[in-house]
Amino acid sequence: MEIVKQSILITGLVMVMMVFIEYINVSSQGATFEKLQNKPFLQIVLSALLGALPGCSGGFVVVSLFTHNLVSFGALVAMMVATAGDEAFLMMAIMPKESVVLFAILLVLAVVSGLLVNKFVRHAPRPCCPEPFNIHTHEHGDHEDLGVWGSFKSNFKKPGYKRVLLLLGLIVFIISISTGFLGHDHHDHGQVHHSIFSEKWLNLIFAALSVVTLFFILFSTRHFLEEHIWNHIIKHHFLKILLWTSGTLLVIHFLLGSLDITMWIKEQYWIVLLLAILIGIIPTSGPHLVFVTLFANGALPFSILLANSIVQEGHAGLPLLAETKKGFVLAKALKIVLALLVAFASRLIGF
Repeated sequence: MEIVKQSILITGLVMVMMVFIEYINVSSQGATFEKLQNKPFLQIVLSALLGALPGCSGGFVVVSLFTHNLVSFGALVAMMVATAGDEAFLMMAIMPKESVVLFAILLVLAVVSGLLVNKFVRHAPRPCCPEPFNIHTHEHGDHEDLGVWGSFKSNFKKPGYKRVLLLLGLIVFIISISTGFLGHDHHDHGQVHHSIFSEKWLNLIFAALSVVTLFFILFSTRHFLEEHIWNHIIKHHFLKILLWTSGTLLVIHFLLGSLDITMWIKEQYWIVLLLAILIGIIPTSGPHLVFVTLFANGALPFSILLANSIVQEGHAGLPLLAETKKGFVLAKALKIVLALLVAFASRLIGF
C-alpha cells in the first residue's frame, strides 16, 4: 500500500509541475524558458537552488525542464548533486547547524559540477522528446480557442471526457494530499512532524499548487487542454512515469526487506564509504536515513554522510529514470566519481 501511495504522489506532483511549466511556456509563447535556455550558468544555479529545497519537488521541476530540452545536462546534474531528498527534513530537525553546512557544501559542489559537466561532457544524453515545448505559435492567430484561457461557461456546455477525467483525478489527488493520505512513511520520526518544513505543511503547499492546476483545467481552452495537457503531458508521460516509479519502488522494497543494511556497517572507513555510495544509488528516500542517524549520534564521519548525500537525490531520480535511462546512469556515475573525490579530500583534512 505504501508503494502505491508513493507512486501516485510522485507521479501526481510531476504532472502538476509539468502543467505549470506548460502553462508558463505557452502563455509567454516560449519567451520565459527561451531566456533560460540561452543562459547555461543561470540554468545551473537555478537547478542547484531548486535541488537544495527540502524534499523532492524542486528536483521534479528540473527533471521536467530537462525532459523538454529547456536546461542542460549539466544543470540536471547540478540539481541531483544538491538534492538531499526527504532526508533533509530529518537533518534539519535533529542537527540544524550541521545541515546548513552540508546543504551549503552540496550547493557549491552542485554549481561547480554542473559547469564542469557542461564543459567536458560533449555528448550528454538527451530525453526522449527531441523538441522543446510545442506552443503551436503558427496556430495562435485570432482564434481564441487556440490560446490558453477559455470561459467556464463554454467549457462546460460540452466539457468532454478528458476534462472530466482530469478534474476528477485532481480532486481526488488534492483530497488525498491535504488529508495526508499520500504522505511518505518517515518511520515516525517525531521531530520531523513538528518542524515548519514537515511533510504536513509541504502536503498543504502541494495541495494548493494542485488547486491552481485545477483552475487551469476549469478555465483553459479545449485546445490547450487536449493538445498541451492531455496529448503532450498525460499521454506521453503519465503512464511511463507511474509504471517506472511503482516498479522501481517495488524492487527496492523487496531488496531492502531481505537485507539488514545496518548489520553491514562496520567501523572500517572505506567499507562504510563504499556502502554509503552504493546505497546512494538507490533512487528513493528512506535507506539513507541510517547514515543521517549514525552521524547525528557521532558514530559516522561527516565525509561519509556528505558522500551519501552527493550520490542520492531522493525520489527526484525516478522520473528521470523513466525518461532517459542513459541520462540517469551517466548522472549517477558522475556523482559517484565526485563523491569519491570529495571523500578522499575530506579524509586527508581530517573530516
